[in-house]
Amino acid sequence: MAGKALMLLLVALAGSLATGYWLATDNQTSFHWLRDALPAALFNGPAATPAANLSSPAAASPVPARAMEPGDSALGFMFARVADQYRDNAQYPPWSTPLSPAQAEGYQTNRYTPVRLPLGNQGLFTVTLEKFRFTRGEPILIAASLEGPQVVADTLSVTLEQSENRDAIASTRLERTSDTFFEGELGSDEPPGEYRLIVEARVDGRPVRHASTLTIEPYLGEFEGLDDAYLAENNLVIPVRFAPDQAGVFALSAQLFAGSRPIALLQAEQRLDSGHGKIELKAHGTVLANQPVNGPLSLRHLQIRQLPARPGQRTHYGFGPEEGMDFSAPDLNDLTDTPTVDPESERRASLLQQLADKF
Repeated sequence: MAGKALMLLLVALAGSLATGYWLATDNQTSFHWLRDALPAALFNGPAATPAANLSSPAAASPVPARAMEPGDSALGFMFARVADQYRDNAQYPPWSTPLSPAQAEGYQTNRYTPVRLPLGNQGLFTVTLEKFRFTRGEPILIAASLEGPQVVADTLSVTLEQSENRDAIASTRLERTSDTFFEGELGSDEPPGEYRLIVEARVDGRPVRHASTLTIEPYLGEFEGLDDAYLAENNLVIPVRFAPDQAGVFALSAQLFAGSRPIALLQAEQRLDSGHGKIELKAHGTVLANQPVNGPLSLRHLQIRQLPARPGQRTHYGFGPEEGMDFSAPDLNDLTDTPTVDPESERRASLLQQLADKF
């Protein structure tokens, strides 16, 4: 009986995936999750990056994997597509992957997305923060808007709560600055951790609560600039100077730009002692060779993480200057777009292809 139930469950799952795929061929917007979810789960990065063909000087950004015609089995087609995308992405080292404009926008690491709470009569209650990770001691700037025909009081109350026990630890009020906008700030001199920001308004005489999540991070140290970039082993090496407040293992990520055009997402990990330190980011030839680079390059959206010293501890976050860091690159003509060789990645791609062949 249990075997029949399991078989029925597998048939239902396969039918759902197949239906989703065939619908996806005619609805590219609503069903993008079906094409993208599986590949993203298999990569060791923030998201699956599309394949890039850098053998031509005109190829300035990653392009999608080659088109495939669906076979008799939707599951087989999906596994084959995943295998191809995995094989294409394996040509880039995990610490230097190509970056499209859409990915560069999505990978901005400390951007708060405003949360809109619908009200009656098509009204909206929106709260906006400048970011969602705050270094301990810096002000939390808060803006709110109430749109619609409702009657609203002249001030809004704000409460900062601990996420675990919902205890209120700080409060303030937002003052009206125009017909629909309110502004104010709250201190963040609290222990590092996750918090809930509650903004409460009285709308038509009744309380309405808007909740947002934020974190308070300890001070990790200071970015002190860049040393001269140089070429080594088919990489552009960019030394980043960082003076940590405490010794530990740090992971640094940044986006490499040429003017306004994103090129690559770079990552590195290094143990640093307190005081002055240096982490070297590397842009591999597969993301830089044959690229039209004129003028200085820049690192943007720098994020540094202090990794836990032992299990159970939090990862702490810090961020580089908002304007980024510009630098002059050496002559990049010696870089080549020769793919990296990773036997483990090749074995995984082969396994995925074997799964595809079974359908």
